[in-house]
Amino acid sequence: MKAIILAAGYATRLYPLTKNFPKPLLEVGGKTILDHLIDQLKNIADIDDIYVVTNHRFHGHFTDWARGNKAIRSDILDDGTTSNDDRLGAVGDIQFVIEARDIADDVLILAADNILLFSLQNFVSTFKSNPASHIAVRHNPDYDDRKRRGNVQLDEDNRVLQFIEKPDRPISEWSASPVYVYPASILPRFKEYIANGGNPDAPGHFLEWLHACEAVYAYNIEGGVLDIGNRESLAEARAFFQSEDS
Repeated sequence: MKAIILAAGYATRLYPLTKNFPKPLLEVGGKTILDHLIDQLKNIADIDDIYVVTNHRFHGHFTDWARGNKAIRSDILDDGTTSNDDRLGAVGDIQFVIEARDIADDVLILAADNILLFSLQNFVSTFKSNPASHIAVRHNPDYDDRKRRGNVQLDEDNRVLQFIEKPDRPISEWSASPVYVYPASILPRFKEYIANGGNPDAPGHFLEWLHACEAVYAYNIEGGVLDIGNRESLAEARAFFQSEDS
């Protein structure tokens, strides 16, 4: 299994903090946001390669980070973009990595600006017992918050019946988190989706399309996700770890 970490965004909502510095390398809880993910990945025996895809502006920051983490074998890819205006988007970056490294294996995909408070190992184990596409979901009673995320309707076997990215009217109390695992057989679907004019930005748009073509299942996470998108959520994440240490 390969892991792809999406780190090519420009984090404009955190400007000026991230104008010249990548959000995934900001410190939270005594280490970078990215290191929180890496700490989980390095303990999953199934993962034999970790790819971090970033943009041209921040590529040097990530290569410096990789040199300082020699115990972690990670491949830093530069997608060639230089601004929010010419970005490839999350789905575009996934396809970029698949082609650049000729990937033909199961793939775990993660957003680099999230700290996961649940076990990725258990998520991967669930996939291995049912090797179809899987997405992490959580029960979310906050109606307004559900509008800002992927919204999922499930059957009794946790198969995705309906998926809507950032709906005006949520269809359930299940919100998606940016954690996905895809079997190798699904990877050509990324190229197909983009070629057919699919929105290459948020990875949820791909799920919105894919679940109508292939079986997609949900994994109910036991724990939360610290989604660091703006100054308020960054402060909340730092406060969370301070409270954990006190």
